[in-house]
Amino acid sequence: MERDIRDLDSAARLQQRLERAVPITKTLHDWLIAQRARVTDGTATAKAIDYSLGRWTALTRYLADPRLPIDNNHDEQQIRPWATGRKNWLFAGTLAAGQRAAVITTLIQTAKLNGHDPYAY
Repeated sequence: MERDIRDLDSAARLQQRLERAVPITKTLHDWLIAQRARVTDGTATAKAIDYSLGRWTALTRYLADPRLPIDNNHDEQQIRPWATGRKNWLFAGTLAAGQRAAVITTLIQTAKLNGHDPYAY
């Protein structure tokens, strides 16, 4: 559904979410509550359901604000180089080498975020 409404203006996107996504999320919420009553405390399933129910407001926040995406994929893509780099920089050799790697990575990511080719930049 989100793929279908991605290019709509804010008002239309909000209307579509209210019409199409709210009933789905309500059904999911009701199902989680019903399943939680059937699951033994302390199990992995109970913890997973409790996690979802405990964050329900945050999970459904996008339904009330058409500017918010349903996921955080864009943000995850932006921080991936640092997460990957952490392992690589662990053995950079010296403090100076680690600092150089951090500077170079910062320049590359800044170029990407501003729409530049990092190699040309």
